[in-house]
Amino acid sequence: MDRFETSQTASLGAISDAAARVTAFLRVVYGWMAVGLTVTAMVAWVVAGSDSLVYAIASNRLLFWGIFAAQLGVVIFLSARVHKLAPGTAAALFLGYSALTGLTMAFVLRVYTGESVATTFFVTAGTFGALALYGTVTSRSLSGLGQFLFMGLIGIVLASVVGIFWQNSGLQFVISFCGVILFTLLTAYDAQRLKAMALDLPEGKAGSYAIVGALRLYLDFINLFLFLLRFLGGRRD
Repeated sequence: MDRFETSQTASLGAISDAAARVTAFLRVVYGWMAVGLTVTAMVAWVVAGSDSLVYAIASNRLLFWGIFAAQLGVVIFLSARVHKLAPGTAAALFLGYSALTGLTMAFVLRVYTGESVATTFFVTAGTFGALALYGTVTSRSLSGLGQFLFMGLIGIVLASVVGIFWQNSGLQFVISFCGVILFTLLTAYDAQRLKAMALDLPEGKAGSYAIVGALRLYLDFINLFLFLLRFLGGRRD
C-alpha cells in the first residue's frame, strides 16, 4: 500500500510539475506577443498620423518593398537560428519585426475608419483567444492539420500575389474567406504545438524559443485581423 501511495504521489507531482512548466512558458510567450502587438500599434498610430512619413514610405518603392523583405528575413532567421540565438538577440529581432509591421499597418489605419479597426480588433481578439484556449486545453491531437495548413498557407500566398495583378472582387472574397478559416485553424494548431514545446524543452532553456513562439502567435493574430478587416472594415471617404 505504501508503494502504491508513493507511486501515485510521484505521478501527481510529475503532472503538477509539467503543468507548471507549460504555464510558465506560455505566460512568457503570450507576454511577448502582447508586447509585440503594442509596439506595432504604437508605430502604426504614429506613422499614420504623419502625412510626411506616409508619403515618404509610399513614394519610395525601394523602401516599401525593403520593409517587406526585412520582415520576411527576420521571420526566416529567427525560425532557423532559434536554437543558437541568445534570448536578448531574439527579443530585439522580434521587437524590430513588430516595429516594421507597424510601418505597414499605418496604411491600414489610413484606409479604414478608426471605429471599424477597433471593432475588428476586438472580434479578432475574441476569436484568437477562444481558438488558442481550445488548442491549449484540448486532448485531441491537431498534428494531422499540419500538412493541410502548410499547403493552405502556400495557396493563400500564391493567390494573394495573383490578386495584386488581377483585381477581381470575387477572387478577393475567396482569398479573404479562406484566410480567415486558415488562420483560425493555425491559431489552435500553433497553441497546441507551443504546449508540446514547453514540455520538450529542458528546464530553464525557454529563452529564444518563447520569442519564436510569440512570433508565431503574433503572425496568426495579425493575419487573422487583416483578413477579418476585409469583411468588417469600413473605408474612409
